[in-house]
Amino acid sequence: MQASAPARVLVVAHRTAATPALIDAVSARAGAGPAVFTLLVPRAPRGLHRVVDPEDTGESEAQAVLELALPLLEEAAGSPVEGKVGDPNPADAITDAVNLDGYDEIIISTLPARVSQWLRIDLPSKLTPLGLPITTVTAKSPRSAGRP
Repeated sequence: MQASAPARVLVVAHRTAATPALIDAVSARAGAGPAVFTLLVPRAPRGLHRVVDPEDTGESEAQAVLELALPLLEEAAGSPVEGKVGDPNPADAITDAVNLDGYDEIIISTLPARVSQWLRIDLPSKLTPLGLPITTVTAKSPRSAGRP
């Protein structure tokens, strides 16, 4: 009998990419069975990022999030984690990633419900047509969220 390939897990986060809740979730998923992880950070929508350059589309902020979070997630996963920057619309970013690269599971990391734009738009339910298991991880407070 041949061993099955590791599950491909897409981890989606922005301000919560380096929070203990997400690190714990990745560690728990890694412990549940063979998996390879990719961190997808949607770019900040134009006008919502703090960069002064009007030509910047949030790419530099997303790259800073990756630089901060990847080493922490790699330690939690026990293996390298790929990092990607995606569309500012998180649903589009996730759909693009799933269609282009194929994933078996999705972990979405959000701020608490009272401040999460992703939960306000009910992002997890918008992704159900993808037919993949979705785990939503919520940071304990915005202050605990890693920021670039």
